[in-house]
Amino acid sequence: MNIKNAQQQVDTWIQEHGVRYFNELTNMAQLTEEVGEVARIIARRYGEQSEKESDKNKDLGEELADVLFVVLCLANQTGINLQVAFDKKLDYKAKRDHDRHHNNEKLIQGT
Repeated sequence: MNIKNAQQQVDTWIQEHGVRYFNELTNMAQLTEEVGEVARIIARRYGEQSEKESDKNKDLGEELADVLFVVLCLANQTGINLQVAFDKKLDYKAKRDHDRHHNNEKLIQGT
């Protein structure tokens, strides 16, 4: 997926269907809500909590896509080229963590 294209797709959708972007604070609250929905699925499906019958049909991919949509909205409305920011962050993490995880005994023991 090309993030720049995804940002453009979201912007086009907003212009055609959404009237306008929600303000940044509303979108931040929306993002928190969507992340909470992801957390609920993960906690119940993969964690120690039992999964309620009403949660069994929840689609984790759909909920993650909701998170991504709101993140792309926030990037668009704050003028951030998320492709550039992501590429920069990935490069930074690759340099910083090049040996870090390979030397982590906790991770090595789990293989």
